[in-house]
Amino acid sequence: MDENIEDQLVTIRDFVRYGISLFQQNALYFGHGTDNALDEVSFLILFSLHLPHDMPGHFMDSRLLDSEKQHILEMFRLRVDKRIPAPYITNEAWFAGLSFFVDERVLVPRSPIAELINNKFQPWLDIDNVENILDLCTGSACIAIACAYQFPGVEVDALDVSKDALDVARINIEEHNMQNQVHLVESNLFAALGGKKYDLIVSNPPYVDEQELSVMPQEFHHEPEIGLGSGGDGLDITRQILQQATHYLTDNGVLIVEVGVSDESLIEQFPNAPFTWLDFEHGGTGVFLLHKSDLDTFFKPLI
Repeated sequence: MDENIEDQLVTIRDFVRYGISLFQQNALYFGHGTDNALDEVSFLILFSLHLPHDMPGHFMDSRLLDSEKQHILEMFRLRVDKRIPAPYITNEAWFAGLSFFVDERVLVPRSPIAELINNKFQPWLDIDNVENILDLCTGSACIAIACAYQFPGVEVDALDVSKDALDVARINIEEHNMQNQVHLVESNLFAALGGKKYDLIVSNPPYVDEQELSVMPQEFHHEPEIGLGSGGDGLDITRQILQQATHYLTDNGVLIVEVGVSDESLIEQFPNAPFTWLDFEHGGTGVFLLHKSDLDTFFKPLI
């Protein structure tokens, strides 16, 4: 990057154009909240300038202060030279229309489950009879907190085995003032829950297989491996969830789990299982739904 480039760039529009060219020239990978250079450059610039995401277009020709230019260029350097995902640079990620604190202790939120939450899991869930929700493998607690917004008064447990992840989750729970509704649980899957049962268990567990993990773009290696990999086929944790979840669901309870690109492997292993694979209007695949009765019929005998 040209050390004197800030002298040649004047307006926000200049920095947007330059950033797009720079990111594409360096073949950055976009997969942590954005899928293209324009959106990612805009995200970094607007964050740096404390401007809203729906900023009126005429602001694009605003001239920048030298200090503002330097801050933007430093973020560009981190993104290009170290391949750090943009949300780790800003310590902010968006999920289900909400802002969350993130750093390298947790995955960057990007699950299509956000769409299900915003739709209150309709038509799969009887929303008038929901008392308890479990977010299994909570990470930043984005799913748990988003559920709490959609289901006021419903108790939400946010569970993770990682102390580091729970520290980040605690920050987000406090930022969203959800201390009275979202409760953190340190546990290896269901181990610490005792006999508690839930109307909904939702989980975005690790599901990347060994081969995919080894060839993932550099950006992903800034994320905690404990949140990505799950054995040779990526399904070690998912199999445990399938075999244990029935004991923690109410009679009409629902289990929703994201397995991403490991969906084909899961279907091959359980070809007769009654998975309902969910569709998304805004993109995303690899999320299945099972009712407690499905788990009792097909998976309980496997325990």
